[in-house]
Amino acid sequence: MGRIRRPSGQTLAVLWALAEEAPAWVHGYELCRATGLKAGTVYPILIRLAERGQLDARWEADAPLGRPARHLYRLSADGAQYVADLRREAAKPSRTPKPQIAGA
Repeated sequence: MGRIRRPSGQTLAVLWALAEEAPAWVHGYELCRATGLKAGTVYPILIRLAERGQLDARWEADAPLGRPARHLYRLSADGAQYVADLRREAAKPSRTPKPQIAGA
């Protein structure tokens, strides 16, 4: 398997929050609260991950009276594998040599 391209810190925060809730469905507002990120950051990430097949997305089936239905998200099988691969990659020791400090 090739090297995994590292996603942004914000994308990682969303992925970790979704992985923590798996397999439950969560809505964007919950993810905003869990990550501390603003909706203008979270929703584009959710859309991008869903377009890549890493999230399952659906509309809330039974919205309470007086509130519109919300979009719900959860990691897809591909998304769960992606998170596992990211965690495995992060656990590998770095192959970059440490710089030598003059006089040390």
